[in-house]
Amino acid sequence: MIPIRYIEPVYRPPSEARSLILPVTDGCSWNRCTFCEMYTAPQKAFRPRDTAEVERAIERTAASLGNQVQRVFLADGDALVLSTRRLLHILQSIRRHLPAVRRVSSYCLASNLKRKSVAELTELRDAGLSLAYLGAESGDDLVLARVVKGEDYASTVSALDKLAAAGIKRSVMILNGLGGTAHSDRHADGSARLANATQPEFLSTLVVSFPGGEDRFRAGFPEWAPLDPAGLLRELHRFVSALALRRTVFRSDHASNWLALKGTLGADKARLLAELQGAIDNPAAAPLRPAWARGL
Repeated sequence: MIPIRYIEPVYRPPSEARSLILPVTDGCSWNRCTFCEMYTAPQKAFRPRDTAEVERAIERTAASLGNQVQRVFLADGDALVLSTRRLLHILQSIRRHLPAVRRVSSYCLASNLKRKSVAELTELRDAGLSLAYLGAESGDDLVLARVVKGEDYASTVSALDKLAAAGIKRSVMILNGLGGTAHSDRHADGSARLANATQPEFLSTLVVSFPGGEDRFRAGFPEWAPLDPAGLLRELHRFVSALALRRTVFRSDHASNWLALKGTLGADKARLLAELQGAIDNPAAAPLRPAWARGL
């Protein structure tokens, strides 16, 4: 018997591939971003899971997997919407029943941290929460408004600074191509400004995509037109060029990315820019995704 009740589809960051996925909520409490289809299915309507159910799932997992579990990812879209009291109870239960766990992480909406103090976040860190994934998507207020993110530059910086002050590591995600052709430059520049201001421990880029169609997205963003692969690379080059990061692990190696990039900024900035420029100048010789190669 599976010890945890899952509601499909289940999402987690690529780096949580070997983690126990522990749902503490279903869906996303905001769920209005027009670029996101992750929690739009009817069965993914937002609700917190009953704490007793979560604790039973932890206990059953401990009985079947025991010390095999070393990482836990709190699902679904924004576990930190839960009260500090409820999260502490869950974290304490993980520590009690799964003593081999060395990392607990979750997605995080910036707006959810408005209601949590640095002292509360520090309590959560001390109880085991060590990493939060925050989808900033962009650092440009116009782009964020167009996609109904519900955040702006200032609210995102505030949330990331709170996490840093509490000692919780931050993984920030930016969506390559989110501003389209009309706002590509300001999207790249604003996103770099956001990263520079907050110095996250981890930074990644994904390419915006619409498996379910673009109608919902375009309704609020009529001037949007997609960047072609070359345009996506040029935007990414502009973004990386503007970064002034000291010790941030950078990844652009999601399945959606045209060119896989890995490095630490700033140590590897020159190399990453050279790889991008090489792909822009000579795409036929670059290790790009097959879809682009077929389109040449």
